Amino acid sequence: MSNSNLINPHADRLHQLRDVMKLHGIDAIIIPSNDPHMSEYLPEYYQGRAWLSGFTGSVGTLVVTQNFAGVWTDSRYWVQAPKQLKGTGIDLMKMEQGKPSFAKFLAENLPNNATVAIDGSVLSVAEYDDLNEKFATKDIKLLTDRDFLAKIWQDRPSLPCAKIYEHQPKFVDMTAKDKLAQVREQMTAKGASHHLISSLDDIAWLTNLRGADVSFNPVFLAHLLIGHKSVTLFVHQDKLNDAAKAALDGAGIDVLDYDDVQAKIAKLDDSLLFDPAKVAVSTIEKLPSLVKRIQAVNPSTILKAVKSDADIAHIKDAMRADGAALCEFFVKLEHKLAAGERVSELDIDAMLLEARSRQPYFVSPSFDTIAGFCSNGAVVHYKATKDSFGYLDGDGLLLIDSGAQYENGTTDITRMAAVGCISDEEKKDITYVLKAHIALAKAHFPANIPSMQLDVLARNQLWQHGLDYGHGTGHGVGYFMNVHEGPQVISRTAAPTPERIMVKGMITSNEPGLYRTGQWGVRLENLVLCVPACQTEYGEFLKFENLTLCPFDTRLILSNLLTQEEKDWLNDYHQKVRDELSGLVDGDAKAWLIERTKAI
Repeated sequence: MSNSNLINPHADRLHQLRDVMKLHGIDAIIIPSNDPHMSEYLPEYYQGRAWLSGFTGSVGTLVVTQNFAGVWTDSRYWVQAPKQLKGTGIDLMKMEQGKPSFAKFLAENLPNNATVAIDGSVLSVAEYDDLNEKFATKDIKLLTDRDFLAKIWQDRPSLPCAKIYEHQPKFVDMTAKDKLAQVREQMTAKGASHHLISSLDDIAWLTNLRGADVSFNPVFLAHLLIGHKSVTLFVHQDKLNDAAKAALDGAGIDVLDYDDVQAKIAKLDDSLLFDPAKVAVSTIEKLPSLVKRIQAVNPSTILKAVKSDADIAHIKDAMRADGAALCEFFVKLEHKLAAGERVSELDIDAMLLEARSRQPYFVSPSFDTIAGFCSNGAVVHYKATKDSFGYLDGDGLLLIDSGAQYENGTTDITRMAAVGCISDEEKKDITYVLKAHIALAKAHFPANIPSMQLDVLARNQLWQHGLDYGHGTGHGVGYFMNVHEGPQVISRTAAPTPERIMVKGMITSNEPGLYRTGQWGVRLENLVLCVPACQTEYGEFLKFENLTLCPFDTRLILSNLLTQEEKDWLNDYHQKVRDELSGLVDGDAKAWLIERTKAI
C-alpha cells in the first residue's frame, strides 16, 4: 500500500486510474454524476465521481488526463469543493457563463486523434451528441463501451434492492391505465410506435408504484417501454411485492428483468420516442438503425408537473402535518438553547427527523438536511457529517433547509434561526432576502410564461443593493416524488425550452438567498402553487398560493426596511399559518405558533 493511500486515498485512486488509462491508451476519462437514468440523487453504486475525487456535491463532472484532473461544478459548491478536493491533486473548475465547459476544455487541450473514455451507461444521448460535436474538429474518439472505473473500484457497493410497493390508492386519483392512455395520445401526435422511459420519477408516476432505491426519492431502478398495445417494465422482479405485481397486472404492464431492456430495444421496428437527456447511450446502443428516432421530452414529465385538484388537496394536508412538526421542532430547539444545552448541527437533523416521523404518512426526509451555523450557512449545499460538523456555540445565524416525503406530499422549506445575539447587518441581509421572497410570492404573470423570466422579480430586490446569489430561485417539486422535479425552473441561467413554462397546478419553490463567505448565509424558502389570478382581454394570468406553513422569525427582520405592502403580505401569511396549524398543535408548540405569528 502506498503512502499516498494512507494520507489521501483519493490521490492514490487517481494514480491507479491513470495507470489503467496508460495501459489502455486512454488520453482522458470523464466521470459524470449520473446513473443510467440520469438521476440527481444516485445509488452508491454509481457515485464514482465522489468515490474517486472525494467531492460529494450532487452536481459535478470529473475529468482526468495524465497531467491534469479537475471537477467542474456550479457556484453552490465553490466553498465545499476546495475543502474536499484538498490534497487530491484535483482542481476545482468553476462553471461560469463564458468559461470553457469540460467538453470544450478537452477539445482545446487534447491532441488530434486523442481517445476520451466515458461509461456509456451513465452518459445521456444528448451529452454524447454534444461531446462528439465538440470533439469533431480534432477527430477525438469517444469510447463509451467500458467502465474503466470498475477496474480499480474493488469494494464497489452493490446495486440497491429495496422493495417496490403500491402508492396507496387513496392518494392516487388517476389509474396507471389512464396515465398510459394520455402518454399514448402524445405518442400518436408525435408519430411514435414505441416510447422508452428511463427517468425514475416518470416511471414511478406512470405505474403508481414507489420504491427506495435512491436516497430521499421514493423511486426504483427500472426502464419502461410503451407500445400502443403493450407496456413492459424492466426491473429486478424480486423487488416487487404482491400488491405491486397485482397493480402492474391490472394495468396491463408486463415485467421483464432490468437487464433485458437492451435486448428488447434491439427487436424494435418503426419508430421510438425518447428523451435524449434522460436515456443513456448504452440503453439504446442496439436500437436498429432503420428505426426512426423521435427525440423529445417525455410526455409524462409535463403531465405529472401539473397536479390535479385531488393531488393538491393531499399535498395541503401534508403541508399542515409538516408545519405542525416544525412548530414542535422549533419550540424544542429554542428551549434547549435557552437552557444552555450544547446543540450541534447533527442534532438539528435528528430533531427534525424525530418531529416529522410522528406525523401521519411520513416516509423519509426528502433530501439531506442543511443545518449550517454561522459560516457553514454560507455553504449553499452544506451537509454536516459525523467527521465534520459544527456546534451552535456563541452568537450567529442558523440556516435550516429541510424537507420530508409523506405518502400524500413532498415538502421543502428553509428558515433562519437566531442563536444568541444577532447583528443589524445579519438582520438586514435576512430582510433583503425576505423582500425578494415576497416580490416573487406576490407576482402575477401570464399563463405559459417561460419560468426563467420570473427570476428577476426576486433577484431585483437584492440587485438594488449590489447583492446577488449564485443558485436559482425556484425548482419544481413532485407529489410524493423527487423534491427537484421539472420541467419548470426559476433561474436566469436555465436554458429556455418549450416545456419550461408556468402552468396552473405546478408546484415550485421560492427560495432567494444571500451568502457571506466565512460569515453567514441566508435563504428563505416556501413551496408555492400556480393558481388562476384573472382572465382579461390580454389572456389568462396566474399567481402563487403559498403551500408551506411555518412562520418567518420576525425578530430577525428590520421592519423599517419593509414597505406597508410587504408588511401586509407577511401578516396575512402568518395569519394563514396560525389558522391552518392551531388545531394541530398544543401546549408549548401552540404557544410558540401564536407568538411567532403575531402581526408586525
